Amino acid sequence: MVLKEETPNLVFTTSGINQTILKQVVEEISQTSEMLEHLAKDEIEKEISKGNYFIDYEQIYENINDTIQNETTNRKDISRSNLSYTMIEFYTLIAMACLYGGILGMVAINQNLANMSSRGKRVSVAPTSKGKVVLSSMLAGYITQLVGLALLFVYTVFVLKVDYGNNLPLILLLGAVGSFAGLAMGLLIGTVLKAGENLKTGIMISITMFGCFLSGMMGITMKYIVDKNVPIVNKINPANMITDGFYSLYYYDTLDRYFVNIASLVIFAVIAMAISYLCLRRQKYDSI
Repeated sequence: MVLKEETPNLVFTTSGINQTILKQVVEEISQTSEMLEHLAKDEIEKEISKGNYFIDYEQIYENINDTIQNETTNRKDISRSNLSYTMIEFYTLIAMACLYGGILGMVAINQNLANMSSRGKRVSVAPTSKGKVVLSSMLAGYITQLVGLALLFVYTVFVLKVDYGNNLPLILLLGAVGSFAGLAMGLLIGTVLKAGENLKTGIMISITMFGCFLSGMMGITMKYIVDKNVPIVNKINPANMITDGFYSLYYYDTLDRYFVNIASLVIFAVIAMAISYLCLRRQKYDSI
């Protein structure tokens, strides 16, 4: 044990159950001591404000200590039962399915780029508004993605008997917004990268899988490690936004954290589409 500014700090050479228990005991003693000191200070100040300067400090400490020991605390558990690892896997699976919709977005934009396909060459020289062509292609990809996501939900709920909770409309909303973010990410990759379709697809899959890994797909502890050490990473990770939205619906009785994740996904998608739009406007092909 090391004293740092009169505060006990435990230093262990190894980790284990005994060390964890000892750490909790020391922390509880320290917190109780601080609470006693704070309450005693308040009582002494009250006595002084009344004009009583003959204070029985020992009696004050005894009264406060008796009050703390006899005090009962009523707690209400508003959370659901412990989340199983199976549910965590399904949450990250839904996140992965949403982001894989980016492949549809990437294919849609590749079909409208003159340097990627014959159709793109025809679109570039056609009098039709390129914005409308790209938008219609993205809308078709988004609808296709939503249909696939709906089938995934139907299969997991009715065949695998997965319990997503009682907020099914909010879960579907999260999936729809997550798919929109995935589509925007695919659009961004397809627009910004000057590479072949296979390479773009590989990069899209790699980014999606890495994001799902950081959000806990291969182990929930990874999400905790990232949140604790580099929280900014998961704040900009769309896979984590989706899984965290599911967590918030499962654990909390308020929707504040849920809507923060929804808003984050929308902002991510808008920024990705804005960058893609700027890149598309600047693309010119002198040989066509």
